[in-house]
Amino acid sequence: MIPRHLRSALLFIAGSVLATGLFAQAPAAPKIDFPAPSPQGVIKQRVGLTDIEVTYNRPSMKGRKVFGGLVPYGQVWRTGANNATRITFSTAAKLNGAAVPAGTYELFTIPGETEWTVIVQAVKEKAQWGSYAYDQKNDTARFTAKPEAFPYPVETFAINIGELSDTSATLALFWEKVRVPVRIEVDTVATLVPQVEAVMASDAEKKPFFAAAMFYYENNLDLAKAAAWMAKGLEAQPNAYWMHYRHGLILAKKGDKAGALAAAQHSLNLVKSDDKAPAALKDEYTRLNDALLASLK
Repeated sequence: MIPRHLRSALLFIAGSVLATGLFAQAPAAPKIDFPAPSPQGVIKQRVGLTDIEVTYNRPSMKGRKVFGGLVPYGQVWRTGANNATRITFSTAAKLNGAAVPAGTYELFTIPGETEWTVIVQAVKEKAQWGSYAYDQKNDTARFTAKPEAFPYPVETFAINIGELSDTSATLALFWEKVRVPVRIEVDTVATLVPQVEAVMASDAEKKPFFAAAMFYYENNLDLAKAAAWMAKGLEAQPNAYWMHYRHGLILAKKGDKAGALAAAQHSLNLVKSDDKAPAALKDEYTRLNDALLASLK
């Protein structure tokens, strides 16, 4: 006969084994993917030769007062929801005049009724949740920005990069009826001009005459070189009326009115004689050349 205490122990072990087997056979709960209250947004934009990427989470008003309410004035804000907003620059840049080296940063703000403080901090390790661990001693740059009244309410917080040029853009924060612009400047000219000069002075068989001429034109650089490069490019494409038109723009900016008039008129003549070009394209360059000719008379 099995002693009572041993019999109890055996029953306990048997029950445990049975229970373990039952639990092991139970199916795992299916994973449910719920919608995020503040979904993530990503912006990628090239400014000149600089690649910029912003990753942030986008909260919505949902009937709440945002600035001075949900987002208090005078307190550090993650500039979005969930993790602190991140911004990456592939080259050095200036934000409202403040120098920011190439790298990835967390973007914080301190909203105010008449002035915001904008802060960038280099990312140390993992993403920071909110702004609870923010420490001013880690700031890479700190500057101010002026909020502007926006004409209609923006339900969901948005960040945009617009007003693009070769050397600058505007990073704008939108929410409620507020827009906060931050000017981004990148030194594309200092980066590109030495490369352009080297290539154009080389013995390379194919040179970027059109692109180099337009870059110099658009950035108010050496217009004599720009005009000469465009003329050189036209030697290989004498019927390219879009190039003749832009040659006229360069000559007009250079102060050569007679040369600009001749280039625009030649472009217009080529447009009218081109029977293969789409009508819309011909209309566009007819309009552009007419406007250039009118501005020169």
